[in-house]
Amino acid sequence: MATIYHQLRVNAPILRLFKAVSTVEGIATWWDRPVDTPMNVGSVLEFNLGEMHGILQMKVLEVTSGKRIEWECISTHMTTSPASAWTGTRVAFDFTEAPPMPFETASRGQLAVLDFRHSGWDETNKYFGYCNLGWGEALLKLRKVSESK
Repeated sequence: MATIYHQLRVNAPILRLFKAVSTVEGIATWWDRPVDTPMNVGSVLEFNLGEMHGILQMKVLEVTSGKRIEWECISTHMTTSPASAWTGTRVAFDFTEAPPMPFETASRGQLAVLDFRHSGWDETNKYFGYCNLGWGEALLKLRKVSESK
């Protein structure tokens, strides 16, 4: 099984970045607004992706404040939707801090670092590359939102 992996280095406090991934309001600023659901272990986040894709359901597996969030995709979708490849996959957000590299600037001295992994993929799936790019675009939006506050 393959994993989509992106590392995002953000010039913002780690808790600001964590909040953008751990709250309905935060997620809505960079991805899609889930139905109002608390981010608790066992909760199911629902995203309405529209008529063509249906409701995407992500079960919350782990929430460790300022450190980690993990979801599992539990919904099924028509094969014409990229979401059809997500069933049984896991999305993990791991948060740490690091000093900036020589080519980076950090107004607060440390960067928040997000290691993002979407694991459990069949790398031959026709939607693997498409979703990899989609996550990259969403994560760049997450960085922009987190740095602009």
